[in-house]
Amino acid sequence: MIDSRSRRWVLHLDMDAFFASVEQLTRPTLRGRPVLVGGAGGRGVVAGCSYEARLFGARSAMPMHQARRLVGAGAVVLPPRGALYQALSRRVFDGLRARMPVLEQLSMDEAFGEPTELAGATAAEVIEFCEMLRSLVLAETGLVASLGAGSGKQIAKIASGLAKPDGVKVVTPAEQTALMAGLPVRKLWGIGPVADEKLRRLGIDTIGKFVATDESEIASILGARIGPSLHKLARGIDDRVVAERAEAKQVSAETTFAHDLVTLAQLRAAVEASADAAHRRLLKDGRGARTVVLKLRKSDMSIVTRSVTLPYATVDKQTLVATAQRQVLDPVELGPIRLVGVSLAGLSAVQQGSLFPELDYHSEDVLAGDGTAMETPPTAREYGPKWHPGVDVRHPEYGHGWIQGAGHSVVTVRFETRSTGPGRARTFAEDDDMLVVADALDSME
Repeated sequence: MIDSRSRRWVLHLDMDAFFASVEQLTRPTLRGRPVLVGGAGGRGVVAGCSYEARLFGARSAMPMHQARRLVGAGAVVLPPRGALYQALSRRVFDGLRARMPVLEQLSMDEAFGEPTELAGATAAEVIEFCEMLRSLVLAETGLVASLGAGSGKQIAKIASGLAKPDGVKVVTPAEQTALMAGLPVRKLWGIGPVADEKLRRLGIDTIGKFVATDESEIASILGARIGPSLHKLARGIDDRVVAERAEAKQVSAETTFAHDLVTLAQLRAAVEASADAAHRRLLKDGRGARTVVLKLRKSDMSIVTRSVTLPYATVDKQTLVATAQRQVLDPVELGPIRLVGVSLAGLSAVQQGSLFPELDYHSEDVLAGDGTAMETPPTAREYGPKWHPGVDVRHPEYGHGWIQGAGHSVVTVRFETRSTGPGRARTFAEDDDMLVVADALDSME
């Protein structure tokens, strides 16, 4: 009989399609519909998508235009509401800490835990504990989480992926070798697209083949530091402790290019890509950034860094990307560039979202201002043509709602919150003074 016990059980909790699920929770009309959260512009990227959208092939980090093409006319595209996601994330993990005092939170929607009472427990006991945690999250927030459990972090994270959506997967020490052997090598935590491609070119496409390859050969492929560590994890040797993480001081993304960038157009495209990647990590972190740092490594290995500090912490992608682009230096004057990086620092709770972000993109005066929030919310007349889908609004008669569409001098608003069920849509003139911008947190009412 297979022993289902483990001397230690590490749990990995992952909120299912977190950003899109929050949108569907607080905007009931969207339940069951393919939702894409992210930038809607020409270079927008998907930050999160619902399972309904994933059925069409959409996924996070995909260009938004590609996701919209896959999903078709039924796609609902919404801008991220970082403050709302952060508030619900805090509620989820505050509730979990009542049962697991030590949580290693990786982002707004995932964390590791290692409950002391599960040491030496059976798989059945672990399943029962995980289901209790899922019920707790659902009761606290109305959101669904999946949980994986195993003898270490690696297998727990793999298990939670196999549990999705809306499930629990427990992998015992006796089962883990056979389970992992057949999985794609990309499932190993630490194997990114570049490493995956290197391994696949050598015929190493599963974790089983990775384990069967001599550790010294893996070290020569992936490096002397990372290779042996990953080989150990692939063999199920994972004694990494679960511990509270210190908050990151910044999030960043950088790329080294095979061929130096020698034109301004090449550099701007590279900065855009790095800023996009850093912004996705910022959304996962759950805080806003106040300082944007551009890092350029020249072909002679010297480094040039420039930074701009905004008057407020923000998660607005266009503001952050534009701030990075404002610091670009022409390679014709600076010299060839081999590495481009963008860091977002000064992380804190979002203090002020820009209601008029186009001012931030071009005005030095705005960037140097005091960032004082407006004392009263702007009306539709002040906001004018800037109404766009996804903005939270309030009307004295109809209550809280969100903009479904705008154009031709009219605005269509769906009035609903988490507790109302699907609401009615009403149309207003875009300059109707009764319609004002609302706090996204009010959609939790």
